[in-house]
Amino acid sequence: MHDNLDQAAGLRNINKIKPIRVLAIISGKGGIGKTNIAVNLGVALSQLGKNVALFDADIGLANVDTLLGIEPEFNISHVLKGQKALNDIIEVGPSNLKVIPASSGVQYIPELNNSEHALIIKAFDECRDDLDVLIVDTATGISNSVVSFIKACQEVVVVISDEPTALVDAYAFIKLLNCEHELFKFHVIANMLESVDDGQILFKKLSKMTHQYLDVALNYLGAVPFDDYLRKAVKQQAAVVDIYPQSKSAQAFRRIGQKISELPDCSFTAAGHVEFFVERMLEYEIQESVA
Repeated sequence: MHDNLDQAAGLRNINKIKPIRVLAIISGKGGIGKTNIAVNLGVALSQLGKNVALFDADIGLANVDTLLGIEPEFNISHVLKGQKALNDIIEVGPSNLKVIPASSGVQYIPELNNSEHALIIKAFDECRDDLDVLIVDTATGISNSVVSFIKACQEVVVVISDEPTALVDAYAFIKLLNCEHELFKFHVIANMLESVDDGQILFKKLSKMTHQYLDVALNYLGAVPFDDYLRKAVKQQAAVVDIYPQSKSAQAFRRIGQKISELPDCSFTAAGHVEFFVERMLEYEIQESVA
């Protein structure tokens, strides 16, 4: 445990060079397009001139590379084994989006030993100067591993859809993060809707639930309509923002990307740095091991 504390303390001593926004993309249930949101937001932000990396944190079931038609030779498991540096495994996607691929069957971050933690710290520290935004596409649902990634990020983006179970699951996820992990601010994206206007209606339903029972602040980023071009892009293993830029869904992603780029800086002690992401993972593991 002392080794982990020393690692976290060491991260605080790293020279603060460049602020980086770190976003977690989450959903309460599968099948509502969370990873597609992460991919297209990554491309949209890249097209806005940001240097963006997309980290596939669904380490047990990699999806990002599949959606982009990428066949990576190496993945995060090679970094954990000390065989590759993080920059060695990065794949370049559309609009220069940097993809950090996952691999099925790899241990979750909170279960790694001290030497593996040290490798992750070093890996993210080496790439921090090249990034403006780090998007973390978490696994679906609630688990300790997913929560550890979420707590490590500065911003939490909840993806919802117009399904009763999806809304209830999203509320349950927000409640857990608020009541048990003291997270109070969440951004919301409504996905797979017939029209963008339906997103406001859905957001109001969720806001009513949280306002009545929880002490949280929700910020609405926008809605993505499910048009034919989005369906075509998925089949072609491509980002709709890239290959169908004039489609309604692509325009929606660009609007949301613009809103994200205009969000105010976070006020965490180590906020705005990649080491913050890794340090928070270490601190969460330490808390869990003590509890």
